[in-house]
Amino acid sequence: MSGIGFVIFLVVFWLMLSIKILNAYERGVIFRLGNLLDKPKGPGLALVFWPIDRMVRMSLRTVVLDVPPQDIITRDNVSVKVNAVVYFRVVDPVRAVVEVENYLYATSQEAQTTLRSILGQAHLDELLSERERLGQALQEVIDLHTDPWGVKVTQVAVKAVDLPQEMQRAMAKQAESEREKRAKIIHASGEFEASRQLTQAAQVLEEQPAALHLRYLQTLTEIAAEKNSTVIFPVPIDWMRALMGPRDKKDEK
Repeated sequence: MSGIGFVIFLVVFWLMLSIKILNAYERGVIFRLGNLLDKPKGPGLALVFWPIDRMVRMSLRTVVLDVPPQDIITRDNVSVKVNAVVYFRVVDPVRAVVEVENYLYATSQEAQTTLRSILGQAHLDELLSERERLGQALQEVIDLHTDPWGVKVTQVAVKAVDLPQEMQRAMAKQAESEREKRAKIIHASGEFEASRQLTQAAQVLEEQPAALHLRYLQTLTEIAAEKNSTVIFPVPIDWMRALMGPRDKKDEK
């Protein structure tokens, strides 16, 4: 009985070492006596024949990799610091284990190298305004290099662009100059439109002399409505000449 109990104990112990449970997002790559099995196991219950089998767990979930800031010199010779975020996941667990030693580290290094290479070919204005297009270009290049490792890069987003203080001040002055330019253009357009309207009004008043007198009376009414103690109104020079004319003739006599 003691011998049978010992055998049962060994079988139970072997099963405890051999039975593995894999989650829905995990796959197990099996090496049997150092040889790779064709298909990974999982999810669920997996039997790994200890000690001849060795299992490597691989997660199929999307990994978010924060690329550290990289010193980049743009095409127009501006030095900036750029960091990005890379989203990728393992689509082939076997190749992710066999083809590369550490797929996380390899993908990180590939992302940093590609970030410096691709963004270094862009101008500063493109880097600031066309991040989506540059991110798509980065995604295509990184995915091309990580595909042999069984890694699929789904998205690359340029996270931040740090400019030198001198460049920030220069860009602020440029933006201020652009705003002043637009303000002057708008002001000049307003003056031009006002002059056109005044020209048309003068033509109407010239055709209808009575309209000028009505406008004159309307102006006096508007001034009186403000309850001013002093009212200043224009007097045509012709009226003054008519009044001064007879007086000048008497003086000559």
